[in-house]
Amino acid sequence: MSDLCGNPAAEAGEALIPRKRKFDRSKICVKCKTNPGNLVIRHSVYCRDCFTSLITAKFRQALEPHINHASTGPRRGALNPSGGLLVAFSGGSGSSVLLDLVHRTYCTNVGSDELKGGREHPRKDRVWKRIHVCYVETSDVFPETSDRTARMREAVARYEGCEFIPLRVQDAFDRSWWERVSGDLSVLPVDLCRGEPVPIDALKAHLRALPTATAVLYTLSTLTRLLLLYTAYSIGASHLVLGTSLTSLSISLISSISQGGGFVVPQAIQEEWIPPFIKRIPGATSWSGEVRLIRPLRDVGMKECTAWVWWHQLWVVGKQRIPISEKTIGKITNDFIIGLERDYLSTVSTVVKTVGKLAPKGKPGLRCVLCELPTQQSAQGWKARTSIHAFEDAASPEDVPTPLLAFLCYPCHTTLTSKSSRSSKSRNLKSSSPTSEPSSTLNLPTWGAARLACGIGDEESTSSSANEIWVTKKLDTDLMKSLVGEFMLDER
Repeated sequence: MSDLCGNPAAEAGEALIPRKRKFDRSKICVKCKTNPGNLVIRHSVYCRDCFTSLITAKFRQALEPHINHASTGPRRGALNPSGGLLVAFSGGSGSSVLLDLVHRTYCTNVGSDELKGGREHPRKDRVWKRIHVCYVETSDVFPETSDRTARMREAVARYEGCEFIPLRVQDAFDRSWWERVSGDLSVLPVDLCRGEPVPIDALKAHLRALPTATAVLYTLSTLTRLLLLYTAYSIGASHLVLGTSLTSLSISLISSISQGGGFVVPQAIQEEWIPPFIKRIPGATSWSGEVRLIRPLRDVGMKECTAWVWWHQLWVVGKQRIPISEKTIGKITNDFIIGLERDYLSTVSTVVKTVGKLAPKGKPGLRCVLCELPTQQSAQGWKARTSIHAFEDAASPEDVPTPLLAFLCYPCHTTLTSKSSRSSKSRNLKSSSPTSEPSSTLNLPTWGAARLACGIGDEESTSSSANEIWVTKKLDTDLMKSLVGEFMLDER
């Protein structure tokens, strides 16, 4: 294959351009200008020592401007967080690198060989007195997968000063978990608290009501995120950090936008969250109780994470592989982004930078009862106006009750109502108490049941769309002609 490319119909001197080299200039490290390079990152060559300092600097630049309660951009003073730190741990390479960087940067004892820097280095004084590591187990949903909680606990135990918190995804439907994080069961509906519902059966019933495999994975991701946020709030952690690499973030952004999540793109980069019901703020003084969800590895690609794991000999348990993931939008997006990163080295970072500049049009409405992300006002009506479907395929009012759908964001609305090969009974969205028997009703997680039982929060009650109800009606021919008559041309 030729090293040149161009238009064969044009003159060779004008059409042919030299192919971009794998690395620029030479094989010597571009930073120290002394050691031979060991790794190429977007056409730049780095040695091992300079690579370590580069990744550490990127990690700190992404995290430290958001540590203090009043963020003023790049750090100029001491780091003083309002609460503790919760590290989300999945066992994959990204979360393993994140945990290692957090420990190296903020947990290293003063006077150790790893400590470098002057008097103002953040490791001179521990930034966080309490660091917790949380893992959410999903094996109970898929019998063919194994429980890895013990292995995760062993991996976290290698880092001194980190406390392990195990969770299971069905805790989202467990009233005892809700009582631990909220301290109050009174906000839950009476029928949900009656008896002793089995959380795993409630979760499986919820997943059975979803129409597609993509919807199942989206729901599991949403439940995991809310479990982490509520847990962070309950232990007094002001910051929740995720090991989402640049590659994973690109996949997540494109996949979310393709499923209708464009309105919450800013929250996909960084989110500031506070529960709508819980009034108790554990041990907070100058802190209003929000949890900042940050992705400190958003500028570090999958290739760099793999190199860090290899050079620092980290033990990676591996991320749980979900059996149904092969037939989802996320899998298609993953293959596309991985191919871009392999063949075009700079395009993945361009995706994140470009998407990060996007902003939603219009003011947000109330928060979604399922994912607790901002919604565009009247998302249900907007979807009714823009979606193309046959009237016989449209859900009837009794199949899709308005009280729930009126408080859903567009992605959650689509997740619950998208067309599938399942029967219409499986898409009945009525809220009921969890049961172990197959049911045509949708079991809601504890926070969703509490939202519907108690109503929207005070800050959302002024929303113009809070009491808005959209009804789809089939128009007869004469009425349709009268509505569009002024836009029609004369037949001549």
